[in-house]
Amino acid sequence: MNAGVDGPHSAGVRTEQLEYIAAVTRLGSLRRAAEELRLSQPALSETVRNLERELGVDLLERKRSGATMSAEGRELLPHIAQVLEAVDRLRAAAGEQHRVSRMVRVGTVSAATVPLLIPVVREFRAAHPVTQVEVVAARQAEIHRGLAEGAFDLGLVNELDGDDLPAGLDSVELLRGRPVVCLRPDSPLAALDAVTVDELLTEPLIAMRTGYVMHRFVHRLLAGRLPSFSYSTDGAEMGKLMVAEGLGVTVLPDFSVVGDPLERQGTITHRPLAGDATGVRLTLRRRRADAVPRAAQELHEAFVRRGCELGGVVQGATGSHARPAEG
Repeated sequence: MNAGVDGPHSAGVRTEQLEYIAAVTRLGSLRRAAEELRLSQPALSETVRNLERELGVDLLERKRSGATMSAEGRELLPHIAQVLEAVDRLRAAAGEQHRVSRMVRVGTVSAATVPLLIPVVREFRAAHPVTQVEVVAARQAEIHRGLAEGAFDLGLVNELDGDDLPAGLDSVELLRGRPVVCLRPDSPLAALDAVTVDELLTEPLIAMRTGYVMHRFVHRLLAGRLPSFSYSTDGAEMGKLMVAEGLGVTVLPDFSVVGDPLERQGTITHRPLAGDATGVRLTLRRRRADAVPRAAQELHEAFVRRGCELGGVVQGATGSHARPAEG
């Protein structure tokens, strides 16, 4: 079956052309898309250029670092996804045995792994066995860029109270918590009810690299003061592993620590920061668009349901400051 849609400059646009441009957008590279589609790169490039001529729009911005959707292409991307989903439904109704599955790409900070990401993906997989979910760990700016360019359908990011929402994105708050000190139960700081900045500075500090919200928070918290020794790492998961191995302490959102397998095993624990009432939120973001692919919409709804089930706060987190997430 070779379904087509009418274009302004020809009799029709082929479905495979739309599938190819979706692959280039998802992978951010003509070369990687050609490898996945098992085409030569020149053949793929020519197919995309033919589609651009058919539509009268430059869909891609081609750079040495890769290919990304142009502003005009981003406007058309939701409609392309809708056409492909409609073709999938047509194939299913016609009884084709080799149905093409869709993929939803989620960019996420690793702080979201325990409370939200794993339970939601498990639930979504059970309900949508032929839809692939690709999870990409990234920093906040990378997630925002991927959403804007169409490389990600959804993004999970942390933000501090007062942070602005980037233009062109919709946001739903899923969880609210506070930064806490993540440490081993045998750490001297574990004997304290709350940890002051002076006490935090006595231990080796495992800091997040630039681009993570917790890097920005700790920089502000320490106000130029330096710990006895410090490491830097990418993301909450690596930070917790380093704490578990006795390399030091780190500062993370409480919802990233509570319920973590390492915490359940008694390998790590957490303590609040004395005198600090900073709020940190885990939010779900997507590009603002009139049309949203059905699979992405249903995964979005699954994340929101999970946030509501948790009441906007992970049970066992620090204090009753959390409020229910807005649906």
